[in-house]
Amino acid sequence: MCGNAIRCVAKFLYDNNIVRKLDMTVETLSGIKRLTLYTQNGLVSSARVDMGPAQLHPEQIPVKLPGDRVVARPVMIGGKEYAITCVSMGNPHCVVFCEDIDGMDLAEIGPLFENNELFPDRVNTEFVEVMGRNHLKMRVWERGSGETLACGTGACAAAVAAVLCGHADKDSDIKVRLLGGELTVVYTDNTVYMTGECKKVFDGAVEI
Repeated sequence: MCGNAIRCVAKFLYDNNIVRKLDMTVETLSGIKRLTLYTQNGLVSSARVDMGPAQLHPEQIPVKLPGDRVVARPVMIGGKEYAITCVSMGNPHCVVFCEDIDGMDLAEIGPLFENNELFPDRVNTEFVEVMGRNHLKMRVWERGSGETLACGTGACAAAVAAVLCGHADKDSDIKVRLLGGELTVVYTDNTVYMTGECKKVFDGAVEI
């Protein structure tokens, strides 16, 4: 599941008259996702994705820790103690709240989380700075990719973790600022909604 890519897929389908619906469903390996598209001048400008419910049970993430959920749980990673909150949004996430994320060396710290024995399927790790109530700033280390400019499922996991840790409110718009832009996430009892812009960058051709 990739939260940012699914919005781009929906924009491509609508703008190219393949699926001309403002309410659309897209099947992924994590199930069928429902999208609501918003247009400007006849083209999709943004989309809201129903990402499905956040999974919190350690076995569903998976993370090798006891209990019904892992929220602000102190663990030792790379010889340092971190308070981690673990969430699955169709893929595993570990959220760490910290200060001065701009100064963090993610190239060094990220692999320590990704390959830690706590995470049997490896893990995506979000390092999150609380900028204000319902306002987060985030950097992400994605398993297999390293640091990326944005991660939709990671932004959702960060928002869920912020609610669980008391930094944000359920059923409210939570702004998540990433290196590649800003997403708005709403965490409810039943699901997680993610809204963000969709922009066409270029047209091209692939020779096979």
